[in-house]
Amino acid sequence: MTKKKIANYLKIILGAFIFSVAVNMFALPNELGEGGVTGLTMMLYYQLSWSPALTNLLFNSVLLVIGYKYLDKSTVFLTIFAVALMSFFLRVTTVFVFKPDEVIVAALAAGALMGAGMGLIMLGGGTTAGSAILAKLANKYLGWNTSYALLFFDLIVVLPSVFIIGLEKMLFTVVSLYISTKVLDFILEGFNPKKSVTIISDKYEQIAQDIDEQLERGITIFHGQGYYLKQDRKILYTVVNRQQLLQLTKIVNQYDPKAFFIINDVQRVVGEGFTKQATSE
Repeated sequence: MTKKKIANYLKIILGAFIFSVAVNMFALPNELGEGGVTGLTMMLYYQLSWSPALTNLLFNSVLLVIGYKYLDKSTVFLTIFAVALMSFFLRVTTVFVFKPDEVIVAALAAGALMGAGMGLIMLGGGTTAGSAILAKLANKYLGWNTSYALLFFDLIVVLPSVFIIGLEKMLFTVVSLYISTKVLDFILEGFNPKKSVTIISDKYEQIAQDIDEQLERGITIFHGQGYYLKQDRKILYTVVNRQQLLQLTKIVNQYDPKAFFIINDVQRVVGEGFTKQATSE
């Protein structure tokens, strides 16, 4: 058992607890909904008084069979661990109940805590199963952003819930899901997402030198060719943080106002100059 594995287990334990508190303390007492399997368990609780702890385990067991075929075995094992903990904590945290005067307060709190809980579980290498498994598959095979894929699949469950919890509570649930997505996005991708920049200019040498000296960012030079004129071109590629983007634009415009450059959002950067990937000890 390495330090990294212990840290992952602790993240999953804490994440499962936080997620369960969000459901029992804020969502259920205020008749809010949720996406994915959690949303289905809540609807069954409202209609039939079935325990979310039991139905969560039952439904997720079915989806784990699907995930077992497509996800790596480590993720599946940690997801089983997370689902078991969630069912346990859903059972023991029923004593936590909070009913504010304004339902929006409960919706915001539920969304923030659910996003934090899911984020910690995913950082630990697992998922909350349900729509999280579908989101993982969409990320792996379709390249979708994990948090927004999760929102997409969750809305498929949330929108029909209007017939059980009513339009007002359903709209509050959508707000909760949005907050949950933003918190999850923050935990998985960080507060300051990086930008990748591709620059095509005849002044590439001067631009690259200033980027290196002023921004202290690494640059890669690609060799390309224009299709129409068949001219050989040098293409610069670099990754900067959001604060450096304006300075980079000024550098490019200083040497070549007609330069062609593309700016893309980067979800995560691992490597020298940014963050080192964690290694087992």
